[in-house]
Amino acid sequence: MTLENLITQIGPLDQEAMAAARARQDVLTKPRGSLGRLEDLSIQIAGITGNPRPHIRHKVITTMAGDHGVVAEGVSAFPQEVTPEMVYNFLRGGAAINVLSRHVGARVVVVDLGVAVELEPHPGLVDKKVARGTANIAAGPAMTREQAMRALEAGAEVVENELARGLDILGTGDMGIGNTTPSAAIACALSGLPASNVVGRGTGVDDAGLARKVAAVGKALAVNRPDPDDALGVLSKVGGFEIGGLAGAMLAAAAHRRPVVVDGFISTAAAMIAVGLAPQVRAYLIAAHRSQEQGHRIMLDWLKLQPLLDLDLRLGEGTGAAIGISLVEAACRILDEMATFEEAGVADKE
Repeated sequence: MTLENLITQIGPLDQEAMAAARARQDVLTKPRGSLGRLEDLSIQIAGITGNPRPHIRHKVITTMAGDHGVVAEGVSAFPQEVTPEMVYNFLRGGAAINVLSRHVGARVVVVDLGVAVELEPHPGLVDKKVARGTANIAAGPAMTREQAMRALEAGAEVVENELARGLDILGTGDMGIGNTTPSAAIACALSGLPASNVVGRGTGVDDAGLARKVAAVGKALAVNRPDPDDALGVLSKVGGFEIGGLAGAMLAAAAHRRPVVVDGFISTAAAMIAVGLAPQVRAYLIAAHRSQEQGHRIMLDWLKLQPLLDLDLRLGEGTGAAIGISLVEAACRILDEMATFEEAGVADKE
């Protein structure tokens, strides 16, 4: 299915299902509204799925990996070799995302969108490589528009394939040394804010590294002049392959009426691209958390998303999304499994 077809399939939330979910929440054995955001979440999921009593059984987190030419500007505290090393760690089950996914009962789908080396074949690795890393955005476009479209379509294909295995909710995650720099550039391009307002320390660069990152994003914006009204152009000029893949995955999930739990800074940059391409996708997004990156709040405000958690996370991989999925499942279980006043024989004084 083409990206254009996917976008046209993303419809509004089901108002009847939401009204039914809201009515049920109001007669469960608790004061109305007393479970706060959990009640709101369950109603949102009802609207997304069209089911007034939705169930979250098949949980999927896709961790997409890609490298970035902008590391040549000295923007990361870690060398690029860490990207493939961490991909292998994901495949062995030894990373934080693996631990948290096991904790919440989710399966991790690891995807190579643009790692700079050829990875060894592995039954758990999905090969969607567009190219061996992007070009240096401080010197020119990250990729061609054709490559940007390929990244979006590759991410959508991952979701289409996982739907066949069972997918009730999607969490997004990333891996790519240097990828907070293109993510910041995307946020600047779409929000119109200067690099100094958005760029953070990423994996922990020192003051000199932070200055290099701010300068690199400034150069990227000056050299490429991304048009905020052209989300595909923004992705191609200052983005990353894994960012495009995640955006495509979000669009596909929404087209199939599945909720998307968005992780941190990089995943939120992908969400900005997805919303730029299809504004109606916003209703399908759930912000798992607000990360330690200073620009993340700006990005969430632009998306009009309220994060579920604020835990000072800054790892990526989909770690925050895993925790967010747990909360979404809890919200849906309350809506479905909790007794009503009538069923429990409890007087409703409201």
